Amino acid sequence: MLVFDLPLLAPAALLAGAAACFSKSGLRPRGVLFLAEMSALAALVTAVVCVGMLAATGSGTGPLVGLFGAGLSMRVDAVSITMLVLVTLIGWIVLRYASIYLDGEDWQGAFTGWLCLTLAAVLLLVTAGNLIQLVASWIATSLFLHRLLVFYRERPGARRAARKKFITARLGDISLIIAAVLLSMAYGTSDISQILRAARSGEGGSLAVTAAGLLAVSALLKSAQFPTHGWLTEVMETPTPVSALLHAGVINAGGFLLIRFADVLLLAPGVLAVLVAIGGFTALFGSMVMLTQSSVKTSLAWSTVAQMGFMIFECGLALFPLALLHIVAHSLYKAHAFLASGGTVEAVAAIRRPGPVAIPGVAAVARAFLSALLIFAVVGFAFGLPHKSPQAFALSAILIFGVAYMLAQGFADTAPRALTRRTAAYAVATSVGYFALQAVATHLTAGVLPPAPAPGALEWALIILALLSFGLVAILQATFPLWAYHPAATGLRVHLANGLYANAAFDRLIGGWSLRSAS
Repeated sequence: MLVFDLPLLAPAALLAGAAACFSKSGLRPRGVLFLAEMSALAALVTAVVCVGMLAATGSGTGPLVGLFGAGLSMRVDAVSITMLVLVTLIGWIVLRYASIYLDGEDWQGAFTGWLCLTLAAVLLLVTAGNLIQLVASWIATSLFLHRLLVFYRERPGARRAARKKFITARLGDISLIIAAVLLSMAYGTSDISQILRAARSGEGGSLAVTAAGLLAVSALLKSAQFPTHGWLTEVMETPTPVSALLHAGVINAGGFLLIRFADVLLLAPGVLAVLVAIGGFTALFGSMVMLTQSSVKTSLAWSTVAQMGFMIFECGLALFPLALLHIVAHSLYKAHAFLASGGTVEAVAAIRRPGPVAIPGVAAVARAFLSALLIFAVVGFAFGLPHKSPQAFALSAILIFGVAYMLAQGFADTAPRALTRRTAAYAVATSVGYFALQAVATHLTAGVLPPAPAPGALEWALIILALLSFGLVAILQATFPLWAYHPAATGLRVHLANGLYANAAFDRLIGGWSLRSAS
């Protein structure tokens, strides 16, 4: 149906905006910048219209526009339209911000053009209805982003980080290309909807299982998972709009890939187990390192590493609707965090504390965890948690660990009563909001994303290990001020601040490689 080609108008508008920007690539191209903003706004309006179209017509794939089975076809379902609205909204905001942030730069027009091209490639990726379009837009997104990462080419740090990103991205591209070939061979088609339908029926065999493993490798490399995460924490010398677009948009492509091929991944329980292990470790690792960073943007980058790890962890648990919800929530938060990072230092410096800092002791942490457990029992029961899958139950418990960490600050002995009451109210609101959004995400993606299967022995072992690990780290985070600056913990704090030197090892590994395009 031609109506399913409507999402194609969104990337088309951004491509037109990019063409206008490259026509006047120099200093202060006012009219051109306005056209770029209007193209992003047109893409956002198209995305909103697509929401209504999805509600009216249901899911579907548009006809292929191309020759010999290669071309564009747009997939319209809850996953693609959610991503379409999210990317166009963030893209419009970032473009508006960039027009002011980069005012006076010699190549402002060209920068905005590359920004529009990156957004267009992401939109073609999230709405791809066939494997060829998905692979091509995946590679294009990385190449266009690379031009933004090296916008300040005179900065060695920017070139070094972009080089590492280039290497990991090419490895991910190779993995995805092989996976696409195997999927085409296994199912005899490149149409994604037909592949997913057949995979849900259990078809595919060993080729599909191998493809699932390669899809996982590609997603792990794209989402900066340990130990190839270093480039994400070093791309701080790029303009802030690039950081916002990267951390709130492009970095989510790995999670989207896993969500899109959820039915294929369910054919490979071993692959899901690996995702749980790597994603869970990266989440814990990133969250601990984040606490030791003094730079605002670097701390946010480590936060992204941790959040991407948790999203991969969710996919490994086969909680794909919740992983999609995580993408939306994280993208909106991280876009705001980066675009507002410039004023954060001034805001913190302006704070005048009326009294001593509220540092929670062991008793306060214990009260916080008991209170969080009570909230978990009451709110979770109200939303039917006992009837949900063990994976969903475990994920909700891990969320409560985070709530306990937040409560600990308000339950400190020196905390004002107003802070205690406010923290408790926020904890309840956070829990209610999470369970409510979880129910909405599960409802909206029913029939599009598969439910989590019953866990086997390996899955149960990983779930228990994850609960113990996340619980321990939550306690360490809550008591961080008590032990972090103790003389016995000085060495650990230094090691954490350096990311356990995994990035240095990766630097040494690629030290002899030379990539002209990354220089």
